Amino acid sequence: MARIRTVGLVVKRDRPRALRLARRMVTSLARRKIRVFADAEAGLPGVAALPKTELARRVDLLVVLGGDGTLLSIARRTDGRVPILGVNMGELGFLTAVTEREAMPTLARVLAGRYTTERRMTLAATLSRRGRAVRRVTALNDVVISNGSLARIVSFSVSVDEQPLARYRADGVIVATPTGSTAYSLSAGGPVVEPTVQALLVSPISPHTLSNRPVVLRPEAVVRIVVAERENDAILTIDGQQSMALAGRDVVVARRGRASVSLVRSPDRTYYDVLRAKLGWGARQGGEHAAHATRL
Repeated sequence: MARIRTVGLVVKRDRPRALRLARRMVTSLARRKIRVFADAEAGLPGVAALPKTELARRVDLLVVLGGDGTLLSIARRTDGRVPILGVNMGELGFLTAVTEREAMPTLARVLAGRYTTERRMTLAATLSRRGRAVRRVTALNDVVISNGSLARIVSFSVSVDEQPLARYRADGVIVATPTGSTAYSLSAGGPVVEPTVQALLVSPISPHTLSNRPVVLRPEAVVRIVVAERENDAILTIDGQQSMALAGRDVVVARRGRASVSLVRSPDRTYYDVLRAKLGWGARQGGEHAAHATRL
């Protein structure tokens, strides 16, 4: 692994504990003669500030102090070259699996080259209007078409590799990566997919026809969504953070992104540990097993 000479800090600004931890990291990195940059929104005094896009290009390691949303805000801007160490300042996240207490020891291991990463696939989406591409975006979790300010059903059609899949009347549709399978897609009834698997997920949101079910597609699939002609209250949302209004007959094409995102693995827990903790799997079973043992 290449030596880390520059580190970028992305800090959730409204978390005082995150700012305190960031200052500790700055001091520790300075002692190691490692140059530090910070996200311009972090407000870290005495640290050179850069916009997120430039920060992702300038450093050898990104350290995110916040939650999954904070990590998503920078992950879309990387090209897979820069590993991201996510430290969760609240409850464990699916993307930020390192706790505040573990942050400094984990950072030391990463700087010493004693770490592994996971490659997470991304989505590339293009919004076209009247035959012309008007917006191109990248997502780590998902691309969502949904109803806007009015809580009403949206009509749209979906095709895969130019082959018709279905016509939907629903609250919307989610195209997700395996990383995004535990985000909005899970709430819509989609499956949990191990995040290093290569696949695309298409999950309708509250479909009017109950037979419309989530579909798992091969990673090379190209998903094309066409908004019905008379729709005028639909929106396109990227990773739950960027949104834009859609018009009737707009076309959204989603496919696997060219670049991936590289996440530093937690040395103390697996993805399945986080899955059990976040979803509460096994908690009741443990109590039932204990009660059963007592009865025996």
